[in-house]
Amino acid sequence: MLYRRPVADSAQGRGSRQDLQARCADPGPARPVRGPDAGLLPAVPDEAIRDLARAPEDALKDLNAARFRLKALLLRNDLRYTGRANWSAEHLRWLARLVFPTPAQQILFQEYMRTVTERTELLQRLEAELCARARPWHFYPVVEALQALRGVQFTVAITAIAELGDLTRFDNPRQLMSYLGLTPSEYSSGDRRRLGGITKSGNGHARRVLIEAGKAYRHRAKVSEQIQARQQQLPKAVCDIAWRAQVRLCGRHRRLLARGKHPNTVAAAIARELAAFMWAIARIHPGRHSTPSRSARPGASP
Repeated sequence: MLYRRPVADSAQGRGSRQDLQARCADPGPARPVRGPDAGLLPAVPDEAIRDLARAPEDALKDLNAARFRLKALLLRNDLRYTGRANWSAEHLRWLARLVFPTPAQQILFQEYMRTVTERTELLQRLEAELCARARPWHFYPVVEALQALRGVQFTVAITAIAELGDLTRFDNPRQLMSYLGLTPSEYSSGDRRRLGGITKSGNGHARRVLIEAGKAYRHRAKVSEQIQARQQQLPKAVCDIAWRAQVRLCGRHRRLLARGKHPNTVAAAIARELAAFMWAIARIHPGRHSTPSRSARPGASP
């Protein structure tokens, strides 16, 4: 039986490794960035809004973890809430009436309750601060316009714009879909073409909020009171795009489910087309502004 020495242990392997180390030490001249990101770097205010928009997501994860620990303690002691909704006012009153058999368990329960209360207050403070800081932001008119879409409330709109920046830097909606990682992966060989799951190659924060927004189209098309309030000060062209999005995406959601598609697959497909409608609104909305250059930062070299 012949044994082939691994390339990494051979002279050829050592030479290749040395060449790689030399190239890493001296990469040479920088290559220009191509595609939608060419010549585009976020300015300091844009980075600040992006960081602040990510903070409520982290606070929500901490809040859910604290709630999970509290509910696990209740289940270990066979305490089950029989009301309609968890963490409602009635549920909180029920928690306040609980008495555990031992002082140690009662102290642990009170500490868990304090943690849940603190995480809830932190989330509310971050959301209020984000809403206040976003109003003077130069992208805020686009954030308002995107809220004309169903499922795209303030959190979804501000997160999408903070993560993606100026949507008009994409030449067409397909570039935006690909940038978000919402396009299907492909495995092709010869004449055979096979599509897989979405690539997930783009910004995960923006992709997550779009998929969550896509789940709102599982119901029939309707302009609710909340959507009417958000569309009140918006141009008619933006409202027309939002209604066309409802008609198309609600019907597509229903047809995909009828074909037996998994709900998560349907949500990703709806999010992909929802991104295209967001791109269309950003293109026609008169209040959009261009992204300021990083070179315009205070202290930057001219």
